[in-house]
Amino acid sequence: MLSNVHKKEVEELYATPILQQTAFWSAVKKRLGTNSIAINFNSRKSALYGVSDDRSSLYSDVLIVLQQINRYYSVAYVPYGPELEPSDEFQGMFLEELSESLRSFLPKNCILIRYDLCWESWWAKDKDYFDEQGIWKGEPDTPTQEFRFNFSTHNWNLKKAHSNILPANTIYLNLTTGTDTLLKRMKPKTRYNIGLAHRKGVTVKSMGLDGIHIWYEIYKETAARNHILLNDLKYFQAVLSARADDTHSPADVNLLVAEKDGKPLAAMFLVITQNRGSYLYGASSSTERNLMATYALQWEAICRSKEAGCTEYDMFGISPSPDPQHPLYGLYKFKSGFGGDIYHSLGCWDYPLDKDLYTLFRASELNSQGYHIS
Repeated sequence: MLSNVHKKEVEELYATPILQQTAFWSAVKKRLGTNSIAINFNSRKSALYGVSDDRSSLYSDVLIVLQQINRYYSVAYVPYGPELEPSDEFQGMFLEELSESLRSFLPKNCILIRYDLCWESWWAKDKDYFDEQGIWKGEPDTPTQEFRFNFSTHNWNLKKAHSNILPANTIYLNLTTGTDTLLKRMKPKTRYNIGLAHRKGVTVKSMGLDGIHIWYEIYKETAARNHILLNDLKYFQAVLSARADDTHSPADVNLLVAEKDGKPLAAMFLVITQNRGSYLYGASSSTERNLMATYALQWEAICRSKEAGCTEYDMFGISPSPDPQHPLYGLYKFKSGFGGDIYHSLGCWDYPLDKDLYTLFRASELNSQGYHIS
């Protein structure tokens, strides 16, 4: 299934709309003290898609982030990769072969490879997993998921991780239509709130590192309000200052700030990679929320993405369904108002390289003593 598997320079990673599989993302991780490697491989189309009369090959690659979890051991994390997505029935076999091919390129003390798959969930393609209102009911239990993924493999070694690191559910907007059509596809309340923000005098401007402290103050306020983990300032500085302009897979990063009369009300990171604009991080002030600054901000990001030639916009992270008990339900309500199509991915899957140590690693994660490896 795979051939010509070899290491290459990170700068040579192929262009991709997936931000976390770019040379730019490797540059961000490097600024934060984390190393990464790039692996190139060829795949036969017939083995990926079951087309027996097609002998051609596909050239692909994968970015692997190497995370040291203590003095002795590490894990290999593949954020939203590999990009190459075989047909459903060949996915387990492909990932097994890829994992075994990667062994020799990883540190000898590497416990596992964790794939944060952006491949569409099999159960999101099955009408039996949707209710009468068209709401997705979610995936089956873990044993059922693992049985299906491992069915065509030799070693039955793929394990569903306890939780996902990157969002497994998102909304994609099709930007190939006109702005009038984009507005018509929105929910009436969302469309109204965009207009309201403009009528109230909310404006949006783009900032660089000079705006990092404005961002961080609003972000700290949001984190406290929503009881979420606070990332260090240096993390966002790395995203804004990393450069990969001389590579095959750069990214354009914009810090957008919505304000009224010079007072910052909301901010977000817009990242453009190839044909995709992504809403990466967002924050809003607890004051003057009646001005609907977040709606003006999001609309500006969508318009900027379209002007940059993007054909799609990634809302990046919602709850899997409109469940008020889910911690991301508020994001579901807000983001779904802009229209677009909900997308459910397979999320995090592990390929243990040392089964005994992997068992200990899973136990530590389950006891909330695990290691953050994003």
